[in-house]
Amino acid sequence: MAGAVLVHGLYHRPEHFALVVEGLQAAGVHVVVPELHRGSLRADTAAVQAALDALDEPPVVLGHSYGGSVVTGLQRAAHLVYVAAFVLDAGESAAGTGGATPRLRSAIESAPDDSTFIRRDLAADVFYADCPEDRAAWAVDLLRVQGPGCGRGVPERQSWKHTPSTYVVCARDRAIEPELQRVLARRCTSVREWPTGHSPFVVRPDLVVDLMLELLRDCASPNRSDGRHSAAHRP
Repeated sequence: MAGAVLVHGLYHRPEHFALVVEGLQAAGVHVVVPELHRGSLRADTAAVQAALDALDEPPVVLGHSYGGSVVTGLQRAAHLVYVAAFVLDAGESAAGTGGATPRLRSAIESAPDDSTFIRRDLAADVFYADCPEDRAAWAVDLLRVQGPGCGRGVPERQSWKHTPSTYVVCARDRAIEPELQRVLARRCTSVREWPTGHSPFVVRPDLVVDLMLELLRDCASPNRSDGRHSAAHRP
C-alpha cells in the first residue's frame, strides 16, 4: 500500500493531524506530515515535494485549507485530497478567492512584524466549534503565529488537472465559506460533503482515516481508473 502525506493549513502544525496519523499507522500505512511555515508558498511546496520524492511510491496526499494551495503545486502524487481547501488555477491565490468568513477575518490579529495570529478567545469558535471542549482546547494550544504572504502565493503548476482528486466540503465550516468550497470542488474528480466544521481531522478523525484508506486501496487496485471528471464521480 502506498503511503500518505498530510499537509496542514495556516496557523496549524503537523501535530494537529495526530489522531489521523494514529489511525492510519494502526492500519499499516506509512504517514508523513511535513512542517510548513517556510516563509512562502514556494518554499512550503518545495518542502512537501521533497517528502514525496523520498517515498518509494507516489502517495495519497491530503491538503487542508491553505494546504490545498501547497498540494496543487506538487508532482508525483497518486491522488490528491482537498479538505476545505483551495484548488487553485493558473494565476490564483488562496487570498484572492475571498473565501474567508467574517468569523475568520475578525479572529485574525496582526503583529508589528506583519505576522498574524488567531485570537485565542475566538480560535475554537472558528476552527473547532463542533469539537468536544477538551479536544478543541488541545487544538487551540497547538496553533502558531503565521508569517506574512503565504496565502498570496500562486502555485507554479495545477496538479489537479492531471492527477485524480477528491474534494471534501465541510458543510459547517466557519473559516472557509462552504459555498466557495462547493465551487472549488467542481475542479476535482470526485466530491464528498461532511457535516463538520473546518477541522474534521480533530473532531472526526475516523472520517479522514476511512477516506484515506479507501483511496489508498483504490490506488493499489490493478483495475484502478485514472479518468478525469467522470460523470459517475460528480456530486
